[in-house]
Amino acid sequence: MRIGHGFDVHRFEGNGPILLGGVSLPCLKGVSSHSDGDILLHAVIDSILGAAGMGDIGVYFSDDDARFKGISSRVLLRRIWKKVRRMYKIGNIDVTIIADFPKIRMHTERMKENISLDLSCSVDDINIKSTTTENIGFFKKEMGIACEAVVLLEKL
Repeated sequence: MRIGHGFDVHRFEGNGPILLGGVSLPCLKGVSSHSDGDILLHAVIDSILGAAGMGDIGVYFSDDDARFKGISSRVLLRRIWKKVRRMYKIGNIDVTIIADFPKIRMHTERMKENISLDLSCSVDDINIKSTTTENIGFFKKEMGIACEAVVLLEKL
């Protein structure tokens, strides 16, 4: 078994909606990003790559590369999983979104369904939760949103 950790953060910029786990959430603010800005999937990708000892998302999808401008993070997740699934299967994934808004609880089941489809694993292998920062620091100023993900990979 191998464990990996992923983290991503984006500043709010422009108008919403925002994408989390492949789900479009209504939000007055959007995020600044080279791809579609789905921080949840970016953190999951980094956690998978970390557990597999294969670097990070930037190694495969540089934000300097025009081919990835606006690309769906679900496409990126599937491309990474195609490389990793020959050696590992998902044990479990645990995700924490850190933001004072938007509220995500009513959207987590759809997020889990998207991820389970892209990674060919059970919805029960995925947990998604969110927390606020009690209006302090970066988040108090409503400057951005962050996400952490931990994955356990099991050798085939």
